[in-house]
Amino acid sequence: MSELRDDLVTGRKVLLAPGRASRPHTVASPAAGPSTVEGCPFCPGNEHETPPERCRTGPGAPDTPGWHIRVVPNLYPIVGGSDAGPGGRGAHEVVILDPDHSCDLARLDDRGVQELFTVLRDRARVHAADGFAHVQVLVNQGRAAGASIAHPHAQVLAIEFVPPAARDTLARFAAARTDVVAADWEASGPQGGRVVDTAPAWAWCPWAAASPYETRITAPDAGPRVEDTPDHALAAVARVTRDVVAGIGQLLGDVAYNVVLHNGPAAAPGHESASTDPPGHWYVTVVPRISTVAGFEMGTGVLVNTLTPADAAERLRDGLAESA
Repeated sequence: MSELRDDLVTGRKVLLAPGRASRPHTVASPAAGPSTVEGCPFCPGNEHETPPERCRTGPGAPDTPGWHIRVVPNLYPIVGGSDAGPGGRGAHEVVILDPDHSCDLARLDDRGVQELFTVLRDRARVHAADGFAHVQVLVNQGRAAGASIAHPHAQVLAIEFVPPAARDTLARFAAARTDVVAADWEASGPQGGRVVDTAPAWAWCPWAAASPYETRITAPDAGPRVEDTPDHALAAVARVTRDVVAGIGQLLGDVAYNVVLHNGPAAAPGHESASTDPPGHWYVTVVPRISTVAGFEMGTGVLVNTLTPADAAERLRDGLAESA
């Protein structure tokens, strides 16, 4: 049975259509290309193939092996550069997760994933202090998720405007006169049946999840901006995000995925200040790329999800238990 749902956080409309999951598929999926470390610019020993690093964790001199995490400018940036036009000023950085070519987010240990999220937060702080209006953090893993280099990495982008998604969320906070992220979490359980994990952070499938296994993650003390998050809350989100990605892998195998940090506008000079922000939480969205936006979605603006959020949450809880 199909059901139209509205998402409290994003404002999107989603049709849940679980019956669509049983339709036959006669179109072959494209074969995945081989993954190789040969010539990988992000592997140790190839540091000279990237722009000079901006920071690192771990031992060693800049642009030499020995690092745990390495941050370098993106050679093909979305924003920034000396010729940036109006609205195009900014910074775009690559954060290499680990020297191991095969060590994606799901395979990081507690120390590694907490170190990664600390680097991401600290880079966001740097860019916010430089006066940028918004900092976006993301991980694209796999070609279907938008990655062009196989070696697992995150990206940090600083832009000079507050993007529509962030503005729309702030407007919904103001209209609802409540923290809509926390409200979506509170409605997820126990009767909602959409809780994936509860400690040390909140993890749940949204009421109007746009695709199968979409999961949101935040912590009680996260606050509206990742750059202001205390260490304990950041570590909680980091570990649970890693566990959710691992649980999805346990269920679906080696699937492409996106991890997106939905951040509030920076409290930087010339931009919105902390005193004018409504209460709220920044949060992470994890989305395995196993569905496609097709003609109906493009024509109507209504997304279609073939797995109910409650069923997805139940399967993810089992996946987390098996991957632990």
